[in-house]
Amino acid sequence: MAAVLERSFIEICGFERETLPRFREITVNLGLNAFPGGVKYPDSAGGFHYEESGKLLSITSNRCIHWSTSGDTVQLVEQSLDTNLLNNAVKLKITHCLLLPGGVHIQETLNNVIILIVTNQTVHRLVLPHPTRMYRSELVTELQMQSIFTDVGKLSLQDPAHSAVIPSPVGQTAGPTASAAWLSHQGEAHYALASPAGGILVITLPPHDTQGSVTVLELKRSSVMQRLAGWMPTAIRGEQSPGDLALSLAVRELEDDTFIFALCQDHKLRMWSYRDQVCLMETDMLEYMPACRGVKGSPGQGHRLRLAFSSSTGLCLAIYLAVPSRGQFTVLQLVATDNNRYSLDHISSLFATQETLVDFALTSTDIWGLWLDDTNQTVVKYINFEHSTAGQWNQVFVQPAPEEEVHIGADQDPRETYLDMLFSPLRFTASAIVKALQIYRRGTERIADIPWETLKKEVTIAVENELQSSVTEFEFSQEEYRQLQVEFWSKFYACCLQYQEALATPLGLLLNPHTHMVCVLKKGFVSFLLPCFAVDHLYLSFDEYLFSEEETPVTEDPEVGRDVLQLVQCLRLVSDAVPGDMAYEMEKALEHLQSPERAAEMVLENLLANDNENVIEDIQNKLQDIRNPVSAMAVLIREMDLETDSEPGGEGPHTTAGLSVRISLSQLYGSSVAVAVICQAVCQMAMTRALFCRDLLILQQLYLRLGDNVFLAGGNQLLQLQQDLIPRSSHLLSSYYLLKHISQSLATAVPLDIIDANLQHLSVLELSDSPALASNRSVLSPQTVVELFYQSVARKAIITQIYSQQQSTAPLHWPQMVSSVVTLLAQQLWPNNPGFQFPECLMGNCQYTQLQEYVRLIGPWCQVNVGSCRFMLGQCYLANGEGQKALQCFQEAATEVEKEEFLLRLTGAEEEEAADASRLQYYNKVLRLLEDVGLPELVIHLATLAITEAVNDPRSQAALWTRIFKHHLDLGHNSQAYEALTQNPDSGRQLDCLRQLVVVLCERSQLQDLVQFSYVNLHDEVVSIIESRARAVDLMSHNYYELLYAFHINRHNYRKAGTVMFEYGMRLGREVRTQLGLQKQVNCYLASLNCLRLIRPDYAWIVQPSSGAMYERPGASPKRNYDGEFATGPVSGQIDILELKDLQKEYALARSRLTLAQHHPPSAAIAGSASAVEMVSQLVQTGLFDCALSLCQTFKLSLTPTFEGLAFKCIKLQYGGEESQNEAWNWLAANQLSTIVTTKESSATDEAWRLLASYLEKHPTQNAQHHRCVINKLLSHGVPLPDWLVNTYKGVDAAALLRLYLNYDLLEAAAELVLEYVDALMGKGHQYFGIERPLSATASLVWLPYTSIDQLLQALNETQTNASIHNKLQDKLNDYHKLVDQTTRRRLQAQS
Repeated sequence: MAAVLERSFIEICGFERETLPRFREITVNLGLNAFPGGVKYPDSAGGFHYEESGKLLSITSNRCIHWSTSGDTVQLVEQSLDTNLLNNAVKLKITHCLLLPGGVHIQETLNNVIILIVTNQTVHRLVLPHPTRMYRSELVTELQMQSIFTDVGKLSLQDPAHSAVIPSPVGQTAGPTASAAWLSHQGEAHYALASPAGGILVITLPPHDTQGSVTVLELKRSSVMQRLAGWMPTAIRGEQSPGDLALSLAVRELEDDTFIFALCQDHKLRMWSYRDQVCLMETDMLEYMPACRGVKGSPGQGHRLRLAFSSSTGLCLAIYLAVPSRGQFTVLQLVATDNNRYSLDHISSLFATQETLVDFALTSTDIWGLWLDDTNQTVVKYINFEHSTAGQWNQVFVQPAPEEEVHIGADQDPRETYLDMLFSPLRFTASAIVKALQIYRRGTERIADIPWETLKKEVTIAVENELQSSVTEFEFSQEEYRQLQVEFWSKFYACCLQYQEALATPLGLLLNPHTHMVCVLKKGFVSFLLPCFAVDHLYLSFDEYLFSEEETPVTEDPEVGRDVLQLVQCLRLVSDAVPGDMAYEMEKALEHLQSPERAAEMVLENLLANDNENVIEDIQNKLQDIRNPVSAMAVLIREMDLETDSEPGGEGPHTTAGLSVRISLSQLYGSSVAVAVICQAVCQMAMTRALFCRDLLILQQLYLRLGDNVFLAGGNQLLQLQQDLIPRSSHLLSSYYLLKHISQSLATAVPLDIIDANLQHLSVLELSDSPALASNRSVLSPQTVVELFYQSVARKAIITQIYSQQQSTAPLHWPQMVSSVVTLLAQQLWPNNPGFQFPECLMGNCQYTQLQEYVRLIGPWCQVNVGSCRFMLGQCYLANGEGQKALQCFQEAATEVEKEEFLLRLTGAEEEEAADASRLQYYNKVLRLLEDVGLPELVIHLATLAITEAVNDPRSQAALWTRIFKHHLDLGHNSQAYEALTQNPDSGRQLDCLRQLVVVLCERSQLQDLVQFSYVNLHDEVVSIIESRARAVDLMSHNYYELLYAFHINRHNYRKAGTVMFEYGMRLGREVRTQLGLQKQVNCYLASLNCLRLIRPDYAWIVQPSSGAMYERPGASPKRNYDGEFATGPVSGQIDILELKDLQKEYALARSRLTLAQHHPPSAAIAGSASAVEMVSQLVQTGLFDCALSLCQTFKLSLTPTFEGLAFKCIKLQYGGEESQNEAWNWLAANQLSTIVTTKESSATDEAWRLLASYLEKHPTQNAQHHRCVINKLLSHGVPLPDWLVNTYKGVDAAALLRLYLNYDLLEAAAELVLEYVDALMGKGHQYFGIERPLSATASLVWLPYTSIDQLLQALNETQTNASIHNKLQDKLNDYHKLVDQTTRRRLQAQS
């Protein structure tokens, strides 16, 4: 419901909280000397409002300039409630010239703001640009704007066009007593000065943009004189009397003339025409004052004059006549008659009893007064001079000074208590604390440029140092130290109180006729007057007002209204009776979440026990006068309850109006000043109403105690009180205590990295775009959390809601607007309202400590947004690293997901969705958040819980099981990860998890776990995954084949294990051309052989694996041909079966490759894919003859290349140098010799020949073809045949040896061989040729290679050099033939 307003106002101080000096100092020196005698003028203040300050669409909306004077200095500050103004404060020091009270006058023209300043010796003019000229565009979107004072330092203030000296007669030692100033339509600056000897002096400066001279005009009753500047009157004429001395001047331009009003020392008001330079009217003000006996003869001292003009009433004058012991305001209306004559109509006379009037202001309907009473306290009141009832002034509840005594509880630390008081947003300005600190330190250094937190530390250090320096003993009891702390902190606190009191000295009132805003200008700050709500008005009213009131706007029923007033009087008595210690106990009970009803009952018992002044009896007597206390209480409770069903915001101009309106609304009441004032108003309201509710609760407990004695209606009212009103009052008390707490709770400065991390978490929750999370930090540091909330979130919603019900062209009426803003802001903060923007804003701005405290305070009694609060608390715990607590909160919040707007928005669910679905979405969001923070254990825990919610949703179950699997796997919980995998109902996800399990465990080398899992119904999938991984990754960096081998071995599937290792070996030979790869290949083939040997022989076979290009990798993209069609895969021809013997061959080949690579590393690159034949060649070339021969035998290859290679190496050694000998030992060492020669030193050549001989011996053939190939090789290179080789071969095949000799033209050797062979046949040395028995009749048949012999004879016959050999051979053959003939004959004879 809309809050009811009263006629009274309440003062809210817009304290500044920065300690940086804001003022730029400018000095003006015109070379004058100070007047002798040390005359001082009182400090004064005033202000100026722009003409369009009440228009929303104006650049000057809610904008003003206020000033204050002190001695020779004037401070000028431009302020806006909408936008923060930069360079907005300037301090002007005019050397040796004292500012007149009220000596600053500000006017605006179309292009400029003109400031006219009057001192006791000079006048000055400052010409500044108008804001509308500084920003030409109508749309100003900046968050900050330049003030009109930005370029004030560029002005030449000493220039004659801007400054002039007031002419004074010789010997005059006093300056003017009062002043007024105005701008003419031509732009001239006129200064009306009250001459100390009577009369008015008018000084005129020419327009600032034209050349001209200063003119001086003197107005007096006898004549008018005008002279140029510089003219000095020689004397003051005798006909002027001191009564002419003007105490207050005012100027008003009407039509084409300017009227100067002077309220003089003789109590007369004179009106001068500036145009005609004549006095048009003279009126004695004492005529309007009854009982003025004794006043007329004495000169007036403190008379004041104010003007107000309105189109309806014309020009009104308010005259304040300062009379000892009483003062009177007289309101008169100026009336024009014929012949340019004027008269005054009396409207009203009002009396004020305050002694010292500081300032007053006149509007078209009201008079506002500012006084200082006998105790130096500020008093502000206002009255409607036309419709006042019995001359009663309306109250303004001024901000009370901070408490002189600070109550420190037994459980409180004195230092913390005093620091909380000093740095509370409501009590002390930074200036007061800084000045007190400077005095307390007794130092001369100036404290400046330090932030708020640093100032707090400096204060703490200063007081603690003072305490330590005063201590003379080394040991204290705790109580003694506490007393010392209280003593020194109270001393510093008292110092701050003094400076705060000085800064709070009122200097003037500032009224804005366009927005009806009233400000009190004080020495150190500006305070704002806000309309007082009716409930607050009742509680704050002074006794004389409260007891005289007969009705209240909180109810229309006069009977109930009378009861309400009576009840409030009782509440005031209760308030006065509650002692400080009990008030503190009540406060602590609320802070510690104890029952407010029980606390109130305890306070009441204390009051009853200590009722020395019969206060309770007085209250009881008053209670008897209340006819229906229940109704009165219900009215008050209803009025204080801010609960509302509507959400903040609405369809307003933000969405429907033009751009300029939307921009203006986006800035309305957005400046630091407005933020501070509005939020302090909420705080003030919360503080007042918390006390109100406290006293009401105590009074209700008293009602319960008195029972039927005070209830006229009997037991029903007592029951209603007990069951309804007391719980509601208790609830209100807790709510307002919460509002008070958060209004005084300072926001924490957050580092950027934490803000970024928080933004990332919010983006995970998809909340980062929420309007409640818009970050817009104030220029002020620090802010309260309520200010932070208002500035970043609430203001926009509030302004939208207000302007959804009114036009944007409506004037900005401050009392109405600010009341609406304060009420709506309090409603947004009210914990029982459905909106949840405030906690959301705290979360978005990383105010975790404050958010935790907020949730703690509302926990026991607030039943709205319970789940959302638990969620927020979980967020706080997460930010503080308390994951388990956070998880508990998130779980508790889950039960409220489908009921609360914030949680519904968090899940992105629609309200009509099933509870299970929205809860699942909630769990998913929280799981993502926990994952983002990095808490896998909590993710597992919550996901396991969420699965129970997803009984009917297999898809969600699959996602949750996948999540559980992933985090178990990440944590190294392999068994739990496997269990989660097996539980997954989605086969696709299950397969993905399985693939991930295999890969991760392989990378971690946790193969034991991987192999030993049972893989029920997943065996083939595991094999397929490992196979595909094995075929897809690098062979040397991953061991998937070995894993697969172990997998099959573990399950006794030896054939598949053998197949895997054989494929591994094949790929190694093809893809890894290194020695390590060849070593692995050998091991693979060995393992494969072992596997097949473990199988029964009938089954000891494997299928030949296909080449790498044939593997079908899962997920591989299909291949296309040039036409873009799918290419058909290669058609496999046949399946090759490999048996044990085939594997043995492959092993032998691999082994030879490895041997080759070990002895000759460069050959590893080509050995991997070499065939058996190629390998023999490589081995022979490298000198690995043992290996080559073994390989030839395995693959049944000819040994000839091996023998030829060895023969060639022997040739090279025989004819090579020492280097070849040294190299030969390397390969010779790789071949095993059958015997070792120890009888003599052997060379490499000898060893090579021995190796050859041993090979020929080891590998005999039927026709000694190995001998033949060796001899052929030797002869082809022209190498003489070793005797052992010739002897061996001729014993096997002499004919073949002969043919070799003939082939290489070795005729002599051939002839020698034939001769020996013939001799052998004839019985001489037959054993050397393998002939068992020589030629005889009884022996077996023998033969000669006649064809070869004939060829030899032919060759010998053709050369003359061999004739002897030819003859010798021919003779030998003849002998042989004879023997053959004889033998033949004998055999024939024997046969016959």
